[in-house]
Amino acid sequence: MPSRSSSVTVVIPARFGSSRFPGKPLAQLMGKPLIQHVYERVQAAPGIGRVLVATDDRRISEAVRGFGGTVVLTGEPFRTGTDRVAGVARQLPGDVFVNLQGDEIALHPGLLTDLVVPFLTSGAAMGTLKRRLASADELRNPGVVKVVTDRNGEALYFSRAPIPHVRDGDAGEPVNGLHYVHLGIYIYTRDTLLRLADMPTGVLEEAEKLEQLRAMEQGIRIRVWETSHASLRIDTPEDLDAAAAALQKLVPC
Repeated sequence: MPSRSSSVTVVIPARFGSSRFPGKPLAQLMGKPLIQHVYERVQAAPGIGRVLVATDDRRISEAVRGFGGTVVLTGEPFRTGTDRVAGVARQLPGDVFVNLQGDEIALHPGLLTDLVVPFLTSGAAMGTLKRRLASADELRNPGVVKVVTDRNGEALYFSRAPIPHVRDGDAGEPVNGLHYVHLGIYIYTRDTLLRLADMPTGVLEEAEKLEQLRAMEQGIRIRVWETSHASLRIDTPEDLDAAAAALQKLVPC
């Protein structure tokens, strides 16, 4: 297993503006800003060399420094979190970069381990995680991204739609071993990350508003590993209460 001195850098892109939840990274959750919870859960994972927040907002920067975190100010607007992480990679050394969304809280340190460890020995250019769908509500919810893979674990497609469609049987219920949630975390080699940032926005990426589809449209294969560990995604202010209940069950970082 890689050690803390490894070349894996986790970048947490965070922006203040959000149509559904303005100021989300600074939203208070159990007495801490959301971005602090994300940061501290990453720090609890083994095998990570560096953890830092990438933002263009000084309010977020000050909050991160306030809890002792590392932050990189990115002075230009970026299309996606991937592009912001690439902006950091251009400033810092590193062979492998992880892009963890600033509203995705890893509930168990094993979540990152399930991504980093197999990636480092796989020879893959880019990777991500999936977990089994838990409910029909998740399957139908366009805010929950679904992924379909081939037999080798490489992504065939990501969508907000309930894929794959089951023609026979109860199409509204998830099928065990068939329906998977995609988690908002990516890992790339340095070269792949920088190449992605130089590519134009794809038509599928624009349609679904899913940045990983840019890679697929350009022929970059994405390896997908399954994890049993949960994460919390904060999309709206209403999600904070459920997140607090889940975090209260955990051992503090």
